[in-house]
Amino acid sequence: MGKHFDQEYKDYVSKLIVEEGRKASHVARELEISPKTISGWVLAYRTKCNAGKTNETYITPTELEKLKKQHEKELADAREEIEILKKAMHIFTKNQA
Repeated sequence: MGKHFDQEYKDYVSKLIVEEGRKASHVARELEISPKTISGWVLAYRTKCNAGKTNETYITPTELEKLKKQHEKELADAREEIEILKKAMHIFTKNQA
């Protein structure tokens, strides 16, 4: 009897292939799943996406890295702005005393 995977996992694997452009055979080898099984998942995923029925979003590792880099840049900008405001506050309070 074969392994059973939940729909979320199937969609995640399919997204790796459809949206990241990875080869199904490579993903199948990495995950030790039959390429034929994964091909069926991808077909179902594409059908579901084309029908516009998917409300769930899955983030691939590549997308996650992009989001992390974007977040780190925004955080660095915010910290820099805070430092500038602290210095300005110090200058203005120093002149009032």
